[in-house]
Amino acid sequence: MMFQDRTEAGKKLATVLQEYEGQEDCVVVGLARGGVVVAAEVAQALGLPLDVIIVRKIGAPDNEELALGAVAEEGAGVFNDHLIALLGVSEQYLRKETERQKEIIKQRKLAYFRGKSSPTLSKKTVILVDDGIATGASMKVAIESVRGQKAAKIVLAIPVAPPDTIEEMTLLVDEVFCLSKPESFGAVGKFYREFAQVSDKEVISILQNK
Repeated sequence: MMFQDRTEAGKKLATVLQEYEGQEDCVVVGLARGGVVVAAEVAQALGLPLDVIIVRKIGAPDNEELALGAVAEEGAGVFNDHLIALLGVSEQYLRKETERQKEIIKQRKLAYFRGKSSPTLSKKTVILVDDGIATGASMKVAIESVRGQKAAKIVLAIPVAPPDTIEEMTLLVDEVFCLSKPESFGAVGKFYREFAQVSDKEVISILQNK
């Protein structure tokens, strides 16, 4: 299945999520930044509030591009224990870098909502949305964060992902909706005709006009 762009993907995704339309205590959460465009369409179609989750990489000492793991605003994060042991990275470094990245996330979220409060996820049904999943690393962090915020139910809604990744995700959430599960995957952008990078400015515009 090919999607014209993230907007079309969101509209198509909304059609399989009709059971959640107008449901109380239900929030659509998009992974920043591309997932927010998809999530906005889902939220609008279902008449639900929209939130955003930001995942940040934890880089290795002296090599920020080498990911030791990733974190979101809430939760402990997901880490590559083998790589951490291999590089001899200290617990003190990981703790300090995790707190630094969480502070960046908080500041970015403040910028996204421009002082407005974002929806609380506690005791809510959370529909987690991205524009696609490849390895699932970022989504695992997002799931862990949402669970840390005491969500009552976690629903994963994705336009496209490889079958093995979706199979893995079904063990981590309560329900999964995926429109396309191609055996030959590669990259998420391969399944979109238009897949330009989404800017912070676009995310802010979407959240301010939701």
